[in-house]
Amino acid sequence: MDRHEKYIVVAFGGNAFQTKGEKGTPENYWKNAYRSAEFLVKIINEGYKVAITHGNGPQVGIIAEWMLAGKKLKGLEVMTLDIAGAMSQGWLGYLIQQSLYNKLQEQGLLGKVVKGVVTIVTQTIVDKNDPAFQNPTKYIGPWYNEEEAKQLAKEFGWTVKPDPRGGWRRVVPSPDPKGHVEIEAVKKLLDEGFIVIASGGGGIPVYINDKGLVHGVEAVIDKDLAGERLATAIGAGTFMILTDVDKVYLNYGKPDQKPIDVMTVSEAKKFYEEGHFKPGSMGPKVLAAIRFIENGGKQAIIGHLTQAYEALKGKAGTRIIPD
Repeated sequence: MDRHEKYIVVAFGGNAFQTKGEKGTPENYWKNAYRSAEFLVKIINEGYKVAITHGNGPQVGIIAEWMLAGKKLKGLEVMTLDIAGAMSQGWLGYLIQQSLYNKLQEQGLLGKVVKGVVTIVTQTIVDKNDPAFQNPTKYIGPWYNEEEAKQLAKEFGWTVKPDPRGGWRRVVPSPDPKGHVEIEAVKKLLDEGFIVIASGGGGIPVYINDKGLVHGVEAVIDKDLAGERLATAIGAGTFMILTDVDKVYLNYGKPDQKPIDVMTVSEAKKFYEEGHFKPGSMGPKVLAAIRFIENGGKQAIIGHLTQAYEALKGKAGTRIIPD
């Protein structure tokens, strides 16, 4: 596939909107969304055509808890996780869309450099027989202490595990993404000069039956793995994953941890297979970067949200490049 050097997919973690320790107020969300928009406007002004994706781990878990509270207090019906994922796409897409629109308007770029900002409710195709359905690993929702988490698991039938970043959280199935139902619409909008927010939260997990019909499933897809599918499908030259860690590390969290500035895809595969990157945190990010380069991408970047511009310029973060 031909690669467009100036096409970039930027993947924001769910913690870009609600960081650990924040209460998750509307003010928190808007502040964080505008902070993200500042970086996006800067690179848009440099000629990049931008597709944006985002995580939804904290938010889809919160939505699920709202529904459980509604059932407990009012007898309201609980929606499935695919519907909760769609709700999170609207919620977070709206925040990014409005923040970015306003920043572009303030700088006189709207209608000149870009035509507008569009959020697409995106369905992500998975295999309904994926073994991930038997082994939940994706962290969603807020952090609990061990006692709280186990009590909630008992009460609601959840699976809970300790999060490598601290505390306990609910875990749900995370099947491997294969592609997006709406990818042609994403391509068309990008080519026409729009900024596109797509595959939010990894996309709404769906499978396609033998008649070609689409059906939702109970899961949450990893946004970085789905982001790679998006970046590859649109022919992006760069895939950028922004998180709350400044670089990729070997032996992360240990006394001998070592930051990595640049690694080839072969080196990344070697470190990944040696188990340096945990499944619930850095593992999917590195795997997504490996896939992107192996599928023809020019560079994948993993870095901290607050150092996004520096990471794009090679002055921060970790770059994964072809051999």
